[in-house]
Amino acid sequence: MKKTCVALLMLLTMNSCAELQGVVNSLPQQSGGVMSTTDIAAGLRQALDFGIEKQVTTLTKTDGFYKNDLVKIRLPAELQKVDKGLRDIGLGSLADEGLKVLNRAAEDAVKEATPIFVEAVKGITFADAKNILLGTDDAATQYLNAKTQTSLYEKFHPVINRSFAKVGADQIWQNLINRYNAIPFTSNVNPDLTDYVTAEALKGVYTMIAVEEKEIRNQVGARSTDLLKRVFALQD
Repeated sequence: MKKTCVALLMLLTMNSCAELQGVVNSLPQQSGGVMSTTDIAAGLRQALDFGIEKQVTTLTKTDGFYKNDLVKIRLPAELQKVDKGLRDIGLGSLADEGLKVLNRAAEDAVKEATPIFVEAVKGITFADAKNILLGTDDAATQYLNAKTQTSLYEKFHPVINRSFAKVGADQIWQNLINRYNAIPFTSNVNPDLTDYVTAEALKGVYTMIAVEEKEIRNQVGARSTDLLKRVFALQD
């Protein structure tokens, strides 16, 4: 274990491919064959691919957000008083529906994420991979976040906007806010729900990828391929 850690730390100070390859080839192996720099990068790509396939796909299903407490989209602060105000006058079911349609819009938008993630994962180099491998439990997810957040936001925002109309969220929330604004002694609200739900949907996507990454890093049984076993054995 000590030799493995020392060898991996040496990677951070070496520049040439030959030096990097020499260190990687000297690392202990759990199975036969020589671990290459290409193998390590491929292992990280595979781990992220599994996170995308297993976790992100679940978010696109009905209730993928709404019934998952890790990512469920709650109301922004300015709308929490709307929720409370409606429930106080016996309109709890209407408030529930308003929350549900926000999550439905996110579930609809996440379908656009997979192609963007796949392209980002393809671009992982060994230089990226060595830092990810030596990083925190969510280092690969952070890499993906940095590479995809801007393009995903640009992709999600119009989809969320269309989804609001598709699932009826715009009409439901117009009704909700009008009902609330009509309650005596309340101040009117008019939040930007499209921007809010877009940001929350992005957070949910990265949260679920991080769940899968942490599982692969910390549970040997979650490493379902020989490549994952060999690569993540280096950080055990």
